[in-house]
Amino acid sequence: MVAPMTQRNDKPGRPRRDVPAGGAKPASTFMAFGLAAEAEPLDPGLHVVATPIGNLKDVSFRTLATLAAADTVLAEDTRVTRTLLMHYGITTPLVAYHEHSNAAVRERMIARMQAGEALALVSDAGTPLVSDPGFKLVQAAIEAGLRITPIPGPSAVMTAIVAAGLPTDRFFFEGFLPQKAGARRNRLEALAQVPGTLVLFESPHRLPEMLVDAAEVLGAGRPAAVARELTKLYETIRRGTLGDLAATFAEEGAPRGEIVVIIGTAADEPDRAETDAGLDAALATALARHSIKDAAALVADETGQPRRVVYARALALSRRTDDDA
Repeated sequence: MVAPMTQRNDKPGRPRRDVPAGGAKPASTFMAFGLAAEAEPLDPGLHVVATPIGNLKDVSFRTLATLAAADTVLAEDTRVTRTLLMHYGITTPLVAYHEHSNAAVRERMIARMQAGEALALVSDAGTPLVSDPGFKLVQAAIEAGLRITPIPGPSAVMTAIVAAGLPTDRFFFEGFLPQKAGARRNRLEALAQVPGTLVLFESPHRLPEMLVDAAEVLGAGRPAAVARELTKLYETIRRGTLGDLAATFAEEGAPRGEIVVIIGTAADEPDRAETDAGLDAALATALARHSIKDAAALVADETGQPRRVVYARALALSRRTDDDA
């Protein structure tokens, strides 16, 4: 049963959206547990709304009420957001807002909010403004003196951190690393001194190469985790050292789905540089006469280092040689 609509108080200079000329506007509703629930009217401004990262059940009543009561939902991909709205019986109009939306689009959205409308901003999944273009609209709304209302909820970053089993007292969110190997290694060098857990997004097809670079630059012994398809049916979390994970995905190939990589802080390794230099020298000699796999096996037997760690190092050295050629 739908409850009676809560009447909104009029404010000077803004149109009434609840009782237009010609009769009362139907209440905004959404479906939950098979029942229709009424959404209270929203104040004008921009409502930044977190949405599920995979499992549609990970949604709050406040999120559903906001999406239902908004005049328009601004979506990174309207096809993705439409699936969520349809699942919960929400009929709010959708408008695309993404990385290619220009200043003219933002000006139109600002004008609508200044006229008294409430707009809801969502990303494809998770919390908006985290690795998506929404911050430009938020900045424009703030400059225009409009109200920004955050609606908290799911986040791939926080979900991965709590599942990784790595320190959570300090962490640094990097987002996506550069696509090209040289730029990626340079950025990893800059991140090496961050005194906390690193959180990275990565494309599935680049994951094996990125892990090899991370093992080489940050140290193969660093603890890490690769979280795939979080909250979805095929959610998997692989934990180990960077060297272990680099070798695993080098053998298995690129996975499918959304990827979050968590990298712990480096352990105290005062002789790491010396050890790495010796390992590289032994591998360089072995690689001149053997395949990567055989060279790694030989050097692992000689040095006593874990085979997966040595294999990841051999991959990195071989690729670096190819890049320099």
